[in-house]
Amino acid sequence: MARIGFIGTGKIASAMVTGLTGRGHQIMVSERNEAMAASLAARFTDVMVAPNDQVVAESDIVFLRLLADIARDELPSLPFRADHSVISVMVDVSVADLQTLCAPATEIAISIPLPSVAVGGSALPVYPDSAALRALFGETDVIIPCRDEVALNAHFGASALASPILDQMREGAAWLANMTGDPKAAEQFVATVFAGFLRSMAENPETSFADLLDSLGTEGGLNATLRAHMRDAGALGDLTDGLDALKPRLGLGE
Repeated sequence: MARIGFIGTGKIASAMVTGLTGRGHQIMVSERNEAMAASLAARFTDVMVAPNDQVVAESDIVFLRLLADIARDELPSLPFRADHSVISVMVDVSVADLQTLCAPATEIAISIPLPSVAVGGSALPVYPDSAALRALFGETDVIIPCRDEVALNAHFGASALASPILDQMREGAAWLANMTGDPKAAEQFVATVFAGFLRSMAENPETSFADLLDSLGTEGGLNATLRAHMRDAGALGDLTDGLDALKPRLGLGE
């Protein structure tokens, strides 16, 4: 059983709490988002709400989910201990900054959870590798240790793929619904198509995206035709340009 605290209670923190409940842990969430915190405490008997200083004082593992400016203002006043494990899920706050903000704690890592961590099967890139993160999520999610902070920040950038890809899936489902008149079934169909491909990768780690594309590459087929259209329209180049635009913010160079 672990004593786990969350400073900042937004959507990602809520997803992490949801993924951790029911395992015998003591989970404490901060009051910052009162509605979200109250909702979690009402849903789960192993979650309680407390002020930030109490969350830190009564936890052994502390997750941080604040905006960078707020973190720099608030974290130095909290009662961190040398034996704390601190895991930041914040953007724009480096490990070096966290070592100052959370002193005297030294076991500090940064990770990148997505909302799917609530149900398991999510990827959790982390730098440096974190025994605490592995202990909490290693059995349900995929822990990806990064070689350095630059590699971790590149994973932050790649995680932004979720929104544009989901947007394309939504657009495709809307097109299908316009043909069939059944929006819900259209979304279920599109989701199931992609879930099947991703499941095949999870079950066979040797399978790559290139392998999946090859399986859909019949010349003149529907998949090959639409893919060629999108390439000719510059859609993939736009995606790469969008990712490159994130580099300065993530310290990845130009």
